Amino acid sequence: MKLYVEGGGGANTLRTACRSGFSEFLQKAGLKGKMPRIVACGGRGDAYDSFCTAIEAGEQAFLLVDSEAPVDNKHQTDNTDTWQPWVHLGHREGDKWAKPLGSDDDQCHLMVQCMESWFLADAQTLTSFFGQGFQSNRLPAVTTSVESISKQQVYDGLAKATANCKTKSPYGKGEHSFKILALIAPEKVMDKSPWASRFVEELKKKMGVDR
Repeated sequence: MKLYVEGGGGANTLRTACRSGFSEFLQKAGLKGKMPRIVACGGRGDAYDSFCTAIEAGEQAFLLVDSEAPVDNKHQTDNTDTWQPWVHLGHREGDKWAKPLGSDDDQCHLMVQCMESWFLADAQTLTSFFGQGFQSNRLPAVTTSVESISKQQVYDGLAKATANCKTKSPYGKGEHSFKILALIAPEKVMDKSPWASRFVEELKKKMGVDR
């Protein structure tokens, strides 16, 4: 099965880093030995188009993209089996994506509201990664979930927390994001992000992983 992910830009080196980061994260999440083929697609539109092409060809595929904005509560009621990521993507300005024929909601997954939201769930790893000068108190406060924190708040918090680091430059998506993704603890992310938990659990189900 192929997992089409948003990320990696247009450079081959960055796409390799994207695949590596997601691979490390998913192996630690319990998929080691039963991994999907991870396809780093660059932009979100490219990820969607590649997913649609795979579905049209009758392939088994998953899509993973940023939600870019809060998901309306009416699209995530009750248990995760009834959640509606395609409705969110179909309504969102800038996307307006239709659910491909032959696909289901359990094949579509959202990083709410961006991949960096996941990082906030594991401040300990961020502190270790950035080292001296990192100010974890400048990160947005996380209570029950990282998903209510806006994308801009996430980026602003990372910029402020890393502004005075001694051994690393301030946070940069291309320079740091996939290295951090490879290091963060999936169990912490899943605890603070219901959508991340849904993604990992559905992927395990499709890959035949005992849970």
